Amino acid sequence: MSTDAHRTAKGPVAGFLDNPVVGMAPWIIFSLLVGPGRFELAVGLALAAAVTLIAVGHLVDRGSTWKLLELADVVFFASMAVIGALVDEATLRWLETYAGEVANIALAVIALGSMAVRMPFTLQYAREQVDPSLWHTRGFLRTNYMITGSWGIAFLVAAAAGAYGDLVLHNPNNIWTGWIIQILAIVAAVKFTVWYPDVARARAGREAAGLPPEPTRWAGFLVPLAGLLVPIGIAVLIFDNMWWLGAALIVLGSLLTKTLQARSHTPGTEAG
Repeated sequence: MSTDAHRTAKGPVAGFLDNPVVGMAPWIIFSLLVGPGRFELAVGLALAAAVTLIAVGHLVDRGSTWKLLELADVVFFASMAVIGALVDEATLRWLETYAGEVANIALAVIALGSMAVRMPFTLQYAREQVDPSLWHTRGFLRTNYMITGSWGIAFLVAAAAGAYGDLVLHNPNNIWTGWIIQILAIVAAVKFTVWYPDVARARAGREAAGLPPEPTRWAGFLVPLAGLLVPIGIAVLIFDNMWWLGAALIVLGSLLTKTLQARSHTPGTEAG
């Protein structure tokens, strides 16, 4: 059975929930929302998302297996909720400031640790999207190591940015360290998760046909990131004092997007 046929047989809702990006939604919600005065809101929404995803996932697909990330979601955010309800005001203020970095580091440890024990966490999601005959193939395993690694790196970047804003700038709501860098890192991981499997399948198809590999077309991955420079530039114009940087980002984003779109449709222009 092909990958597409396997997904169709499971149904659209089950197929959607089998995407690892969906499994990381509670962490993304929490890391982007948490901050001074928002700890309870961030924990509550993240925990509600984690429980809902598990309940709906097992309701629409009775054969769905329990996944490492699902269990980590519930354990982590339930623990945070209990801790937040029991600690004193000073500790709660500390959590509001640093819980984002704690969550980002926790997920990075889960991602990189799962790779270290030869079970990248995206593998559990990917196996429910493809036929079992593909589970142990080199391309399938390599794809999951690459995607899991991209998430580990993304959350390390987000943790480092948040820590710099908190510890060095003493400003958890700094537009760059608290928002732009962290959002870019997560969006890059989301895009890589969607983009790379198509690259891997195309490569495997050429290998099966005895054809030489083609250069990787990185423009397909970079176009959405370049496009983000425009709204980032607008945000900088509105919320930061460096108007010239905002204008430069808008121009750069527009030019890069057009250039990369042209390259993505021109054969033989990229190497990887």
